[in-house]
Amino acid sequence: MTDQKSIGVAVLGLGNVGTEVVRIIEESAADLEARIGAPLELRGIGVRRVAEDRGVPVSLLTDDIDALVSRDDVDIVVELMGPVEPARKAIMTALQQGKSVVTANKALMAQSTGELAQAAEKARVDLYFEAAVAGAIPVIRPLTQSLAGDTVLRVAGIVNGTTNYILSAMNDTGADYADALADASALGYAEADPTADVEGYDAAAKAAILASIAFHTRVTADDVYREGITKVTAADFESAKALGCNIKLLAICERLTTGKGKQKVSARVYPALVPLDHPLAAVNGAFNAVVVEAEAAGRLMFYGQGAGGAPTASAVTGDLVMAARNRVQGGRGPRESKYAKLPIAPIGAIPTRYYVNMNVKDRPGVLSAVAAEFSKREVSIAEVRQESMTDDEGELSGARIVVVTHQATDSALSETVEALADLDVVQTINSVLRMEGTTA
Repeated sequence: MTDQKSIGVAVLGLGNVGTEVVRIIEESAADLEARIGAPLELRGIGVRRVAEDRGVPVSLLTDDIDALVSRDDVDIVVELMGPVEPARKAIMTALQQGKSVVTANKALMAQSTGELAQAAEKARVDLYFEAAVAGAIPVIRPLTQSLAGDTVLRVAGIVNGTTNYILSAMNDTGADYADALADASALGYAEADPTADVEGYDAAAKAAILASIAFHTRVTADDVYREGITKVTAADFESAKALGCNIKLLAICERLTTGKGKQKVSARVYPALVPLDHPLAAVNGAFNAVVVEAEAAGRLMFYGQGAGGAPTASAVTGDLVMAARNRVQGGRGPRESKYAKLPIAPIGAIPTRYYVNMNVKDRPGVLSAVAAEFSKREVSIAEVRQESMTDDEGELSGARIVVVTHQATDSALSETVEALADLDVVQTINSVLRMEGTTA
């Protein structure tokens, strides 16, 4: 062992993740000391409710967060309480008083990375947040360290376990969205209010963090284009299977080069058709995966459990060990890198393939009228599928047309869909989904 003085730790929050972090600190004390070069000492745990039924000595608990993070014997603050407030205030207080911070707060990091990074830089302390994206999966550290000498071109992934579970259930069982969500809720995968997950807010926060790191540019959640999964239907999955695809909610961060050679950043979240031979198509259940494409390294894939108390605690504790080592050795971890300051590309300029599903009247000339609207806006059609539809009495009621395009800009496709909706022969536009992982 060592005679090095202990590193004092304050943990804020005692939910599933906080409980696991406290357990690891206590049960792995000897191993952690050997890895760090000094013992970790848990100074206190900040909670909203101080009670004897929390599973830890009540003497460690306090509801005075400010006092805890301001203690002279606290060197590192581990923030696991969320949401943005009061977490931001607690972290700022800690940083301003020279304490390193470890957090898993994705919403806060997506909103206030710049403010927190500046405070950490001014105090010359560490700010680590590996667990803010994809739980136990190491993504942040490879981007900031392993690929620090490379040029990252694209980061795309499944970063929300709830939506991936729902979409996987729809694909596997043919269930509609409402039934799959109810199943996810019953199994504890979905929150009582699932809005942050199913509407893509959670994934957008993570996309902002990934884009900021990958492209050395500050990107906030407000910069991320976002669509959720609530409009995805069982019929979309039937069409996806016919096209050799699966449907996934993707977070995509991309370095784009304009025709004039200028670079921009695109960060977007939406459900998309993914070819079955793409590695993300086979990521099912509540698992997460992130694919990174870099100029020299090529394609790298990170896969594993993206949520849950123990997996997330693993990432948090890894950051805690790094911050503690730096305290012992007198070093610091990577600082915020924002030198590139690339502009954010509007969604309308992003080229993507599309899948458009519509109901039309079954009469001559319908297909040519539909195709004409795509042609007017220079949206090239790659494939068309048409099938007749019948009513409850078995009478012909119209036809369903599925159009798959070649690459087109979002603005051109949006104008096309608006024009299609105005056609007399088009009854309804059922779905418009993007296709990712193809180059046609």
